[in-house]
Formats: sequence, structure tokens, C-alpha cells
Amino acid sequence: MKKYISGLMLAGVIAFGTASCSDFLDEPLRGQQDLENYFTTEDECKDIVTGCYQSLAYDDWWQIYKMYNASDMCTDDEWMGNTTQDPGEYRDLAHYTGNTQTAGNACQNFWQYRYKGILRCNIAIQNIPSVEFNDTTLRTRYVAEARFLRAFQYFDLVKYFGGVPIVERLMMPTEIQGITRSTKEQCYTFIENDLKFAVAHLPKKAEYASDDLGRATSGAAKGLLAKVYLYQEKYKEAEALLQDLCCRGSYSGNTPEYRLLDNFGDVWSMDHNNSEESLFEIQTNSNLTYNLGNRLPVVVGSRNDSGWSWGMPTSNLEKAFVDAGDEVRLRYTILHDGQTDVPGDPTWNEENPYPIKSSDHKSGRANFKLYIPVEKRPEPYDAPHIALNYRLLRYADVLLMYAEVENALNNDSEARWALNQVRNRVGLDDVTASGTALRDAIRLERRLELACEGNRLFDLRRWKDDNGKYAIQNIMGPNGTFVRYNLEESTDEYEINNQQEASNKGYYFTEGRDELFPIPTSEITMSNGSIVQNPGY
Repeated sequence: MKKYISGLMLAGVIAFGTASCSDFLDEPLRGQQDLENYFTTEDECKDIVTGCYQSLAYDDWWQIYKMYNASDMCTDDEWMGNTTQDPGEYRDLAHYTGNTQTAGNACQNFWQYRYKGILRCNIAIQNIPSVEFNDTTLRTRYVAEARFLRAFQYFDLVKYFGGVPIVERLMMPTEIQGITRSTKEQCYTFIENDLKFAVAHLPKKAEYASDDLGRATSGAAKGLLAKVYLYQEKYKEAEALLQDLCCRGSYSGNTPEYRLLDNFGDVWSMDHNNSEESLFEIQTNSNLTYNLGNRLPVVVGSRNDSGWSWGMPTSNLEKAFVDAGDEVRLRYTILHDGQTDVPGDPTWNEENPYPIKSSDHKSGRANFKLYIPVEKRPEPYDAPHIALNYRLLRYADVLLMYAEVENALNNDSEARWALNQVRNRVGLDDVTASGTALRDAIRLERRLELACEGNRLFDLRRWKDDNGKYAIQNIMGPNGTFVRYNLEESTDEYEINNQQEASNKGYYFTEGRDELFPIPTSEITMSNGSIVQNPGY
């Protein structure tokens, strides 16, 4: 029977191609392949795995990046931002309206394209072992790469939706009928098993050839598995992996594979893609022939500077930087209206200040981490051709995970060591606190260090506060600290005066519902109800 690569009920239609690449991800894979005539050579296996990497973001902003951006809009770090256009589905997520249909529609592409990516990985995992290789280690590595990428995409789904259907092989539509959601615990077990295989069989970053820079590594697998453990409060399991990466504990004396960059401003610079701080990034390319770049800098940029202004930092986030005395990270995280000294871009000065007009934007702030200096912008700029890799996991995150784990295990001196590594880079004093005060300092550090990088929502959903509630439940809702700040305390003129986006964002957050996003209604319908909606929707 012909088995063309198709997306089934859950995944839609995808295609792999036969074009070979001289360098990793230099061009997309093209064409449709009949699986019965594929998987005969090492090069075909390499192409299939390259297609798995391409599924991390696909070829534009709307499949995956849209939800990465929206996740920060659902926190105290970002507004929707654009007040000249209808936000549509963004509103129902960011303002927690409870509209199951439209909020689910906002998640539709993310759900489908994550399952398309999983399908690609399943096909690679299922078929590559039967291909004859001159080097069997390479064959195992390709499978390990695919399993890492599958685990990453399932972890994304679990973070957004909770337990999801587990599909671990190519399945025909008749086989998919009646599929149900696995529990979150079952999903985590599946993810863990994939990542354990990846840890065992992937090379270190330095062991790859230069043409393969950006592929999954054993370090990336360890870091991601540690995060999976941390999200489940499996602190001892996470500790071992994080000590390995940080060269602490029984790994003390080893040569670190990763390090913090000296200058925080370099972390998100396009001149420092795949830096020593990076464990894993979505690779990009500026070749105008193909859509292999990153359009997200346009999506989040000021409307007065060729951007769309979806996802703009809040005054509440800026206040957190100011209260902490954190001038360095504030400068390299938030770009302001009227700013005359923009790092790395002489375009803006006293005669030509940076514009974020109050009439067009909820906030007079833009995301500097994704800002592209004018002279480095490709033509056309508003297209998926920007060669800024999207950082998915970096060493500062590893250090802060380690700090959190050690604090939870009552090893506060070790937690302070990790925390202060991150603080010292930006010139902040050492934290000397212990116990709950140290826990809170670590949580604040994650907000400041990783702001606008897609971590905040999932931290708030998993952290428990002293009153027994999840942190998101104390920040959002009618009595939430973020809601009260905006309605009662804020003096920010942009945010107060421009009510095209209401300042009561988060007021309608409902406990027991909004700790997860809704499953797209279309997926429930196509499953004939076997896929069950999240509570409260």
C-alpha cells in the first residue's frame, strides 16, 4: 500500500523532499515522497532528519512563533501591544476571556504543526534503523536526533495543554479514530524516555563538524531532560543532570561545555548565534530564495519601525528591573519610545529618537532581545529571512534551574553559587538569603534574565506560592497583583491613556480553567469527542 506522508487527523498534510543540503538547514526539503521507495540511503535519512529540525518553527511566524509570543502576552511581562488593529484571537488568550472557540482557534496551528513535526520524527525513528549504514553510530545518532526533537515538541504540547494524545509511529486515519488524551504523567514518561536515549547517543557540541552546528547535542538533551524533571518536581533526577552541565558535585573538575557570555547584550545578538552559552536554538538562514529566517523581530517590533507590535513589554516588567537595580538587563531587554542611544544601532539619536507612538501602542516599549539593527535588516525586512536564531535553551537557564533545584533540596549554598553566577554577569551583588527568601530571589532572577523568552508563563503555572496557590493564580484574577498594579497603582501614561487594549488584562482569569489553554475545538470535533476538552472550557 502506498503510504504518502500525510498528517492524519491530528497533523494535517506534510511533505519531505529529496533535495540534499551541503550545510545543515541551508535550504528546505522539497517534494512529496512515497515511503515505499524511500529510506534506502544514508543521505535520504539525513534529509528526513533535517526535515524534523525544520518542523521546530516551519517557514514563518504563524505556525509556532505566534504561540511562543502569545505565551508571554498571557503573563505580567507583556501586553498584546498593537492598538491600531483588531487583536482577534490574541485577546481571548492574553485577557483570559474564557471564549473556548476563539481561544482554541488561536492554538489551532500550534497544535497541528506540533503534531506534524512529531509525525516527521516518528517516520524517521520508525524507518532509519532498517537502512544499511557504513557507520552504524551515525544511524543511531540520526534516531537520537529525531527522538530529541520529538520529545521537545511533546514537551511544548504538555506545557500548553496538559496531557495530549501520544502518537509514536506513522498511523493511518482509521488507526487514529478514537484516540484519547494520555495523562500528563504518561506524556512526561514518554518524553523522558526519548530524552534519555538522546543523552546516551548524541555527540557533544564540540564533536560535531562545523557544517552540523545547531544539531541536537547530548548537552541539549541533558538540559531539556532536567527541565522536564524540574517541571515535575523530580529534583534529585534534575540535580544529577544539572551538576553534569555545571561541573558541580561529582562532576567538579570537569571542563565546562558551556559558559555565560561576558556581555549580556550579546546573548540575543544575531552576531552570536550558536554561542558558548547556547544549548539549543532554532537555526535560521537569510537566503532570500527560501523561508528559513525568523520573522518574529517584525511581529514584535514597533509599528513606527516596520513592525507589527504584537507582544510589548509592560511597565510592570520594567519596574521589576528598576526595583532590582538591574540596569544592564533592562537596557538589553526593553527598547523605549524616544530612546536616543540604542545599543548597536547608530540610526537613532537626539535628532532621530526611536519611535513607539502612544496612539499606536499600549506600551511605549518594545522587545529589544528580538530587535534587529537597521543596517543588518534584510530586504525585504517584513519576511521570514532574518538570520536571528531563536534561543530555546541557554546556560543561564541551566544555572537558574540548578539554583531552584538545590534550594528545593535545602542545599542553599549551592543554590546561591548558581544564582550569583547569573547575577554577577550583569554587575548585581550576591544574594545571601536562604530558604523561602532565596527561593523568591531565584524566581525573580528567572523573570529578569529570561524575560520575553517564552519561559515566564510556564514558570508561573508550575510555581506554588506560600498560600498554596500557583503563582499565576496570585498574579491574575480580580485580586491578582498584576491586575491591581494596572488598575490601582501604575502611573505609566502610555498604559493608562491608551485603553484600546484594556488595562484590566488578567481580570477574568478563572482558577481551574486558565492554568491551561483550551484544546482546539476542531480537534475535538474531528475526534468525534474522544479527545476531551480541558476543564472549565
